[in-house]
Amino acid sequence: MRIIEFVKQTISSVRWNFLGFYKNPRIILTFLFALILCFFLSDRALMVADYYDAPMQALEPFIWTFGDATSILLSSLLLILLLIDLPKLTPFTPYMLLRTRKAYWLLAQFFYIFLVTAGYILYMLSVTSLLCMQKTYAGNIWSKTAALFAYSSLGDKFSVPSTVKVMESTTPVGCSLQMVLLLVCYALTLSFLMLYFQMRVGKKAGIAAGLCYSLFGFLLDPETLAKILHKEEYEMFQMRRITGWISPLNHATYGMHDFGYDTLPSIGQSCAMFLLLLLVLSLCSFRMLKRYNFSSFTGEM
Repeated sequence: MRIIEFVKQTISSVRWNFLGFYKNPRIILTFLFALILCFFLSDRALMVADYYDAPMQALEPFIWTFGDATSILLSSLLLILLLIDLPKLTPFTPYMLLRTRKAYWLLAQFFYIFLVTAGYILYMLSVTSLLCMQKTYAGNIWSKTAALFAYSSLGDKFSVPSTVKVMESTTPVGCSLQMVLLLVCYALTLSFLMLYFQMRVGKKAGIAAGLCYSLFGFLLDPETLAKILHKEEYEMFQMRRITGWISPLNHATYGMHDFGYDTLPSIGQSCAMFLLLLLVLSLCSFRMLKRYNFSSFTGEM
């Protein structure tokens, strides 16, 4: 009976979070901005494919578009806009917390964040594939365009993250699945950080925490940090290794992982670090919820 009660109360809380989601102008605007972002970022790969008249695998536009830290950073800023209202604090919230356990309510927030972020990332994957569909095919093998980017200087020239080590270690489907997993893990930690600070301090603090989390990852980009610290070219290997382990944004970047050539974290290690951070944020949020001042649920936050 407890399991049935748990499932019913959790689903009810998740459904309540989705009320008005599809009609919210902020949500619609965020997905429109995501469409524009995908259009501008995927245009680089499409330009080369048109010039060389070379086809692409259907998932390669997504891999090239969101395979570098800058693109992930830009998409995460849109995610902050998407989840800016978490948790939904209205006069109805105390009633929900009295009818359900606080742990169930917090778990419902997790499921809501997971569904929104997963849908957002799958939306970007679909958009990038549709934008380039005239030049794509469905087979699970790397294309000639990918080989052009990987085995020549075109990848660096157009900032397209297609490398030999990626092509040798996995297939386009496997690569895209791992990228989606990393992006979801990164988005969950970002969202739960915002959730915790919004409950502890307020909505503005939650937004500031999300922006600081993204800015921290941006400043720990090896190229950016090397310029700030005035590092030479021969010191870049050390910079990549350090930032690859301590930067959340680099953990979410597929190309910043160990493929047997370097000492960067593996995909599994990055997911484990994200899950550990998510567990800490969840425990902090639950402790905060236990002593939360219910007078704040008046719609004034």
